[in-house]
Amino acid sequence: MAVLATGVKLQLTQEVDIAMSLTASAHSIPGTLRQEVLIDGRHRLLTDEPEAVGGNGSAPAPHELFPAALAACVSTTLVMYARTKKWRLDGVDVDVDYDHRATPRRFEIDIRVTGDLSGPQLDMLEKVAAACPVRRGIESGIEFVERIELKPASVHERGAA
Repeated sequence: MAVLATGVKLQLTQEVDIAMSLTASAHSIPGTLRQEVLIDGRHRLLTDEPEAVGGNGSAPAPHELFPAALAACVSTTLVMYARTKKWRLDGVDVDVDYDHRATPRRFEIDIRVTGDLSGPQLDMLEKVAAACPVRRGIESGIEFVERIELKPASVHERGAA
């Protein structure tokens, strides 16, 4: 049983492998601003920049993944919680408006649910939404540890220069 930051208890009905950390690796695609991202060695996605800044606009820009992750996390957290309670939650739609130019950054989250839910159940879902792991991670603060190294060029790369 997990106890969320709001004091809400969330009991998972199936065994979940909880990893201590997640890993994402980005590999630049030469000649472009596209990146191939590998998440935990299992999932791949692409990012790109808009044409206005030199990209092709062929995939989301990295900063666009931030509100997408929050929207998906809120929705998933609500569905999981409703399942554990056996509530009739038929659908969840979450819109996140992210102002990445503001200081501090600003998220506006609009949640729409459908189903046979009471007022107290809606109140609880609002508390649960505020406790999604992505939001908790943002609110608790983030520490960055960075390293950079120069890799020797391969024989093929040296020949092309």
